[in-house]
Amino acid sequence: MARSIQADTEWYAFESQIRELYGRVAYTHKTHEKMAERKAALQHSIKLIQIVLSAISATGAVSVLVTDAAWAKVVTVLFATATLVVSAYVKDLDPGALAQKHRQIAADLWNIREAYLSLLTDLRDEAQSLEDLKGRRDDMQNRLHALYKSAPHTDGAAYMKAQYALQKNEDLTFSEKEIDAFLPKPLKRGK
Repeated sequence: MARSIQADTEWYAFESQIRELYGRVAYTHKTHEKMAERKAALQHSIKLIQIVLSAISATGAVSVLVTDAAWAKVVTVLFATATLVVSAYVKDLDPGALAQKHRQIAADLWNIREAYLSLLTDLRDEAQSLEDLKGRRDDMQNRLHALYKSAPHTDGAAYMKAQYALQKNEDLTFSEKEIDAFLPKPLKRGK
């Protein structure tokens, strides 16, 4: 049986808190996804730059052997130095590993986000006691705290991309028709 939340102040306050927590986790989840995308793109760009610089350096080295031209020596030294600088810069900076950390945190946050959604659904069930629901909330809060302690930092740019994805692209919303397309016929609402 469905509970009327707005009639009871305590239940309404609890639901309001869970809705707020759900929203926060949804934003944090999406922000970590956007950070992972950016770090993976940076990793790809760095690898591409390293390949291009190495190719130019190798071509220059072959040119020096074949022509012994002064310009080939200068170009080779410049590109070899650029290759060294890029390699030294990324030695301790591993955007690929950081992208993976953001992906893992996002996956863990997805699970908690879905647990908050389930909690919101269970709030409507009159068989559920407020004490039991609060216990679930507290457990999820402890899990969330542990995740946040180990999570890599995000930035404003990732948050803005997450905000755009959630508000403009409606990343977490589906129409009834879209959901029906995924479900077998007996579960469709549009029938």
